[in-house]
Amino acid sequence: MASDVDTAPLVGRADQLAALRSALLDDVAQGHTAAVFLTGESGVGKTRLLAEVSARLRDAGALVLTGTCLDIGDASPLHPLRQALRRFDTELTAAQARTSSAVRGLLQVFDDETPGPDGAGALLERVSRGLHLVAGGRPLVIVLDDLQWVDRSTRQLLLYLLAGLGDLQLSVLAAIRAEALQGAHPLRRVLTELRRLRSVRVVDLAPLDRADTDRLAAAVVGRPLNPEAAELVWQRSGGNPFVAEELARDLREGRDGLSDTLREIFLARVDALPQHAHAVVHAVAAGVEPVEHWLLAQVVRLPEEELIEAVRAAVAHRLLVGADEGYRLRHRLVAEVLAHELLPAERSALHRRYAEALTSATAELHQARLAHHWRLAGEPARALPAAMAAAREAERLHGYAEAHRHWSAALQLADAPAAVPPEPDRATPVEVDRAELLEHAAEAAHHCGEHARALALLEELAGDPAGPPACALHIRRARYLAAAGRSAPAEAEYRRALAAADCTARERATAAAHLAELLLHLGRYAEAGEQAREALQLAATVEGSTSEVVLASAALGFSEAFLEDPDAGLAVMREAVEIAERSGRPEDVACAYLHLAELLTGPLNILEEGVVVARRGAERVAELGLGRTWETRLLAIATNGLFRVGQWSEAEKVVAAALRHRPSGADAVELLLARCRLSVGYGDIEASDRDLEAVATVLAGGGARHVLPMLILRAGLAMWQGRHDLARQAVQRGLTESRSDDVIVLATLAWHGLRAEAEAHASRTVAVDEMAVRRLREVVDRVARKSEHAGRPVRYIVDGFLALCAAELSRLDGRGDPELWARSAAEWDRRNHPYPAAYSRLRQAEALLARRSRVATAGKLLRQAYQMAQGLGALPLSSEIRTLAGRARVTLEERPAPAGGPPVPAPRRPAAAPPTEPTVDELAVLTAREREVLAAVAEGLTNKEIGQRLFISERTIGVHVSHIFDKLQVRTRVQASAIFLRNRGEQS
Repeated sequence: MASDVDTAPLVGRADQLAALRSALLDDVAQGHTAAVFLTGESGVGKTRLLAEVSARLRDAGALVLTGTCLDIGDASPLHPLRQALRRFDTELTAAQARTSSAVRGLLQVFDDETPGPDGAGALLERVSRGLHLVAGGRPLVIVLDDLQWVDRSTRQLLLYLLAGLGDLQLSVLAAIRAEALQGAHPLRRVLTELRRLRSVRVVDLAPLDRADTDRLAAAVVGRPLNPEAAELVWQRSGGNPFVAEELARDLREGRDGLSDTLREIFLARVDALPQHAHAVVHAVAAGVEPVEHWLLAQVVRLPEEELIEAVRAAVAHRLLVGADEGYRLRHRLVAEVLAHELLPAERSALHRRYAEALTSATAELHQARLAHHWRLAGEPARALPAAMAAAREAERLHGYAEAHRHWSAALQLADAPAAVPPEPDRATPVEVDRAELLEHAAEAAHHCGEHARALALLEELAGDPAGPPACALHIRRARYLAAAGRSAPAEAEYRRALAAADCTARERATAAAHLAELLLHLGRYAEAGEQAREALQLAATVEGSTSEVVLASAALGFSEAFLEDPDAGLAVMREAVEIAERSGRPEDVACAYLHLAELLTGPLNILEEGVVVARRGAERVAELGLGRTWETRLLAIATNGLFRVGQWSEAEKVVAAALRHRPSGADAVELLLARCRLSVGYGDIEASDRDLEAVATVLAGGGARHVLPMLILRAGLAMWQGRHDLARQAVQRGLTESRSDDVIVLATLAWHGLRAEAEAHASRTVAVDEMAVRRLREVVDRVARKSEHAGRPVRYIVDGFLALCAAELSRLDGRGDPELWARSAAEWDRRNHPYPAAYSRLRQAEALLARRSRVATAGKLLRQAYQMAQGLGALPLSSEIRTLAGRARVTLEERPAPAGGPPVPAPRRPAAAPPTEPTVDELAVLTAREREVLAAVAEGLTNKEIGQRLFISERTIGVHVSHIFDKLQVRTRVQASAIFLRNRGEQS
């Protein structure tokens, strides 16, 4: 950042300023989101650029909330947003009482929020609703500095809002230190995924080039530097604006004998301060920024007037920045330099003063901050209770990553010897059970995804004499191993738990139920069923074991379904629903309905009943207060079932009702994917893109099980857009990243891949990838082999997709096999899936027409397919059917049926002598340039070759071709060429 905002100009950033304003405000429509993440090394000017962009956005009428993430990793959840709201509240006038009330109401949400049945998602939704009130219809921009230190809760909130779930015109501008994103930093993976999205820009802010560095140094000095001085500034700074400014300022002020290192520059500046200002800078450097004025006063212990004069001197020397919320160093490099200049006793004394001041304060106590200072003061006994309180505070707000960090710190503090001998007047430290700390730390690590850490802590707990008994440890270790994807050792641990002598009846039931579920995920359905039966027997002897019964029943039901006994599976699941209803525990009721609905709409393929159960279960769990989580999951199942049976309009109503709950996380992803399936079918490209962008945004924070459905939809959408290369990329990524044994999903993915290659072959716009085809053939063979061992309902669905795959392969091998497409249509008719049935009829007709045989049959197939597609509202499919019918001179509309007879097609006009001119010029809609391009396309030239002939860029040719396709209502170059040749022949 620039070190003197008042005098140093902003050099070399004009283009970025304009681009950022446009990206964050001008290009963001109502209800949409955008984000820009600025990355770069320390001192490159990120903070200064944030300030400049914020000012321009405010001038343009946007509401800008600015916050900073704390740099010690001990921030409470959602700290930067709290800070931004408090800062904004102080700026409001009496005339803005309504906005002030909304701000304070939102701040109260953070203080009052307690875990509820809907979990952390409820807090995110309440925050989003509060921001909507604060914005008051204005565009909202959240500006966050030092995002590399962001807490997990704030990161989740940003992903939630950027996914468009908050119904705001929202933009996010954040700065990140690039050097902090090393190794397994959680933000690194998030940024990698977000870079894929069109609504998100990650701008790597580079250092200034030589010319701009010279300009900046000259502006600071007040005159152009001589070549030797300019070269010195350039060599020392490397274009870093902050360092360049500091070096140039030294030149201006005639400082001699300074080293070329930043350490010496900062030390020289600190040494030049008055005595009290020197103490102030050291105190702020040891604090957690921003350091409030009252807190600084208690740490430096100066009279008020002397303290203010000392702060003024530090600000004048450009070492401190003062704001309403407190003081901060102009650059954190100052703290890094000064940290080595204090004696250990001096540093401990400063941190002790901070801790004592925070302890005695009557204002809100930040336990994480207090623990930080007591720890660095060398008093772990006092830091420990604060660290534990900070962990519980984080858990209250579902900040499990922060809770894990605090519990881990508490463990270290419990083991640390005091650096300072206890004084006689100090209170005796509270005794802490170390085994309890280990349990809390392990569970928090498990919840926040740190599975290796959870397992390590559990091993340590196992060696503690005060730890839990062996059986409880085995169960917990198995849960952690399963979550980490280590299924084999997890299974072994569950079996050890069942064999442990100290295992209680409840623990045996719990271990057996979880083991049954694990075996189910591993595809060992027979073993899963046996284990589930054992779990049910054990649970029957334990009072209040409803959760175990529901879990085991789910495994048993699916096991029976896969082993060709669907009636038995259904009976078990329905009994589980009855047991859950009798117990009245909301989550058990919800879980039972969810599994039953999944069973019906999944392996059993009893779609209509599955939809009914899902909707009935959704109503029931809404009554129990679980509307935002379990109800939305059940409605997502209902939406997908309605889509598959062809009731698209009803599915649209269901998903719209569910999204009104504004779900978050996986619940939101399920619904967005369900809505996207409808949008892809309808041909609403903009809505489909928007939903896929939102899904990708949420999945940036994790959620691998939804990646394959997302990629399948991305491939389907790309094919309707004629982007067969993008469809291929999506399918290949799915095959590479997939670790799923779900043969239905794999079969669906394989069909999309083969369809993309067949479309590419037909259009001749993209070459067929033979390696991709070979890989897809292998996947089809593997799916066929695996499905042989699945239950009849599963084989039933897989066989339908295998029929589609075989037919698509015939398109690649030649002109398509009508018999294979007829078989596919029949397969999907039997399954009551109208969409793939209509698609198969289209391809069957296409294959017949290509062979110039059975034209009447082809016409009948096209009319059937068209009627089905129109009934669904599938516009892209209907358009392709119309295109083929037009080329084949097939009339799609039928005239009324004669009494007692079937409907007959409208008669074609009798053949007449060829007219001298065409009745309609199909090329009249094209411009002169587009006709030139189409003529070259008809010659078989590529876009590159056409560009060379017409002296136009290849990219422009691509735009012309897209316009031609749209105007002629065709999807392939072959179809467009046929129209051109026919019309040219008619006009010659």
